[in-house]
Amino acid sequence: MPADAPRPADRPLTEPHPSRLGPDHPGRAAILAAHAGALAAGRPDYPDPATGLVVLTAGALLGRGTCCGQGCRHCPYVGGPDVPAPRGGPAPAPEGPTR
Repeated sequence: MPADAPRPADRPLTEPHPSRLGPDHPGRAAILAAHAGALAAGRPDYPDPATGLVVLTAGALLGRGTCCGQGCRHCPYVGGPDVPAPRGGPAPAPEGPTR
């Protein structure tokens, strides 16, 4: 990794930052299960359990080498030393499609 490359946050790839998937999100268990399954299978994405939309895994996002700034659910960089976490509490559960 180049010296100036962003460093990921100090948390497992299976654990999204709470600003991206709060602990009280109603679909959290299903989302984490789908994400873990995709990671274990080496897939770069999975269908969101509620919407069917494609969601990139933390592994795929880590492979990009940087945060794209689009608010990805499993961004491994948010909350790390180079991509500060948003201020405030966890994001509310989305009403529509999410990443």
